[in-house]
Amino acid sequence: MIEKPMMLLVNPAAGRSASEYDLGAVIRAFCEAGYAPTVYFTDAPGAAIEMTARLAPNYRRLVCLGGDGTLSDTICGLMRLPHVLRPMLGYIPMGTANDVANTLGLPMRQPVRAVEKLLNGSPLAYDVGEMVDVGYFSYIAAFGVFTEVSYKTDQELKRTLGHLAYVIEGINSLSSVKSYKATVEYTGGSLEGEFIYGAVTNALSVGGLMKLDKELVDLSDGKFELLLVQKPQTAVDLSSAVSALMNQDYASSRALTVVQSDHIRFRFQTDVPWTRDGEDGGSHRELEFRCHPRAIQIYR
Repeated sequence: MIEKPMMLLVNPAAGRSASEYDLGAVIRAFCEAGYAPTVYFTDAPGAAIEMTARLAPNYRRLVCLGGDGTLSDTICGLMRLPHVLRPMLGYIPMGTANDVANTLGLPMRQPVRAVEKLLNGSPLAYDVGEMVDVGYFSYIAAFGVFTEVSYKTDQELKRTLGHLAYVIEGINSLSSVKSYKATVEYTGGSLEGEFIYGAVTNALSVGGLMKLDKELVDLSDGKFELLLVQKPQTAVDLSSAVSALMNQDYASSRALTVVQSDHIRFRFQTDVPWTRDGEDGGSHRELEFRCHPRAIQIYR
């Protein structure tokens, strides 16, 4: 059997416990399928970006094991490479929210099952987003209520409680919800208002708590889904916006806007903090987004 070189990038800090990785079984499964994995461990936040950009051109296939943040960093590293040098990407999800895993239909925190899925799956041409002059993102950039939760929630709490940790932090933040005045320009239109939440996304699952319509989201169409929630005037407005999102009935709330666009620009009156794939994305008064259509090939 001809062995096929593979780069296996592992984040030992993701998820609830490193003992869940079953790394030996993962390596064995790849070896039995004819691959020769070389294992690399990340040792600091952002390390996967540099390691991928430097090492990935030596391989035809790259698999990352970790959470959505690990996948995001891996994709950022791939985007630093010319398209022809980007290897096929596989993802073994071991994190907490696992929005991309939900979208791709990958088994979560079941590494051997995820390997089987990857070995028998097919590649998908996957759009990658860019916050211009900030960096790339794999599935979401957002501001407003709940967005600080994902990177400010204690890591040990995430490991112990999973999604419940985000819910707890989100509830705690409701008493101090802020709104932001902004003009938002997108392909074919614009909107001016005062918003408590905004997201530029390419995923079916957002924050592990909210599901988007499968008929709306296409990971390869070269378009983002833009979600905007205007400041509610009454408790009824807030309730209807949440209900519209949860029920995927976006037209039923006057506070909610959901459109598709390949290019988006935000203009705020003050600097506004953003998250990028669940991590701190900096504060910005003006921010532009571009979609890089079908930028990578990812197995599902």
